[in-house]
Amino acid sequence: MMNKTLHIYVDGSCEENRNVTAATPAGWGFAVVRGDSGLGRGRGEIIHESSGPVITDSDVSGFLGAEVGSNNTAELSAIAHALRWILESGGENGIVLRADSQYALNIASGNWKAKKNKALAQRIQALWNEVSTLCQLSGEHVRAHRGHRWNERADHLAFRAMSGEDPLPLQFWKPGNR
Repeated sequence: MMNKTLHIYVDGSCEENRNVTAATPAGWGFAVVRGDSGLGRGRGEIIHESSGPVITDSDVSGFLGAEVGSNNTAELSAIAHALRWILESGGENGIVLRADSQYALNIASGNWKAKKNKALAQRIQALWNEVSTLCQLSGEHVRAHRGHRWNERADHLAFRAMSGEDPLPLQFWKPGNR
């Protein structure tokens, strides 16, 4: 089953996560890995990755419901974009979303109820439920900034998106390099 399961690492980034507003820069990123062992040593290969800014303006394409740019809206946006990618690509037998935010995983899966950014949370829960009808979907927490190669890659993607910079190509990137 290991080879049939895709692991998707998601992360969000926000420059100043205090007194956030709709204008606060935040970014999301995700990396899709085939053949991952889950141990963090970088086994497997990235078959797709994506990143972008958190959009807080409902008139802008790509708006998902985020009211502010924050670490939480960035983490949730990463999950939403990963789920949308699954729907567009057709999925696999099993998908494990790995995030360093227990908050985002619990909101996305419907285990927790959102107190803020309710429209964003509802959209992500609807995506989670839709993907769950197509394949076996689960979420797993990974500890942040502990040298886990693919979690660090998702962090790099999110940080660069928040900063308005392109990510480094995988062959030039080193874990921990934001």
